[in-house]
Amino acid sequence: MGLQCGIVGLPNVGKSTLFNCLSNAKAQSANFPFCTIEPNVGVITVPDERLNKLVELVNPQNVVPAVVEIVDIAGLVKGASKGEGLGNKFLSNIRETDAIIHVLRCFDDDNIVHVDGSVDPVRDKEIIDTELQLKDLETVDNRLQKEEKRAMTGGDPVAKRLVEVLHLYKAALEKGLSARTVVLDDLQQEAAKDLQLLTNKPVLYVCNVDEASVVKGNKYVDAVREAVKNEKAEVLIIGAGIEADIAELETYEEKQLFLEDLGLKEAGVNKLIRTAYHLLNLQTYFTAGPKEVRAWTFRKGMKAPQTAGIIHTDFEKGFIRAEVIKYDDFIAYGSETKCKEAGKMSVEGKDYVVQDGDMMNFRFNV
Repeated sequence: MGLQCGIVGLPNVGKSTLFNCLSNAKAQSANFPFCTIEPNVGVITVPDERLNKLVELVNPQNVVPAVVEIVDIAGLVKGASKGEGLGNKFLSNIRETDAIIHVLRCFDDDNIVHVDGSVDPVRDKEIIDTELQLKDLETVDNRLQKEEKRAMTGGDPVAKRLVEVLHLYKAALEKGLSARTVVLDDLQQEAAKDLQLLTNKPVLYVCNVDEASVVKGNKYVDAVREAVKNEKAEVLIIGAGIEADIAELETYEEKQLFLEDLGLKEAGVNKLIRTAYHLLNLQTYFTAGPKEVRAWTFRKGMKAPQTAGIIHTDFEKGFIRAEVIKYDDFIAYGSETKCKEAGKMSVEGKDYVVQDGDMMNFRFNV
């Protein structure tokens, strides 16, 4: 669907190491700032045990998993909102993404320099927050001048509502709060949807820890959790160095033994990819047949014709109906035919809201 998560953070916090673990695209990684200059884009498979079970059951010729795009963006420094360092490039790159994965250094290591000389993930978070907030404040002020004129001269009710929202954002940003902390009603959200404020993007804070802290965290992780408790955000613990070691292992069995030794059930990157997928408000439906089992990505809340259009625009234009089998029923009965016989296939129209895990057949005519 062309939706992207951007990995951001200060220089030398582990962004590129983590990106390398996530993707076949190899971002340069070194012990100095501004190592990543052009944003590297990786198209990454979303781990989904449901797809594996469908493949076992159907034994298709081809398998296509769901994917999500991850972008490794240049490290940011103080003054980015005024063009310091690679600030303008950073802010431009992040504006193009749909959600933010904010990597924070939560480990001590004298061999890896920190751009500010000491380890303090809350301070690091606030540095980036401040730069994004300053850029958003500039955006809000510029937009306010235009919308206040429209609201006064034309009496446009939409413009008036947008002015109201812009003032709410301005008040929050001037207090050092991100736009995502502002609570809007449905009409206000509709008025504000095209603003594309940087601090309104959904965010996941990734605490990059050492091996000893990968299961339970540490004092730095605790400090991050406390700092973000009032934000609409998630916190994930991951050891980028450990993930790099896991990525070097050749077999699934070797990787599982390594994880077990650390007390982990699965690689941290798997959790990160799934969390990024949900951060983008994405879900999966499946099509399954002898030629292909495929996971299709759609936005939560989409109706049947829209999800049909993801396969091909003709499917949406000529949509007649959707034949739907719930994933659990398909697994329980073992085939589409047996689900039909058991009355487990429903026929849905244009208003059906597709659910995560639905097995779909679309009927169309163009």
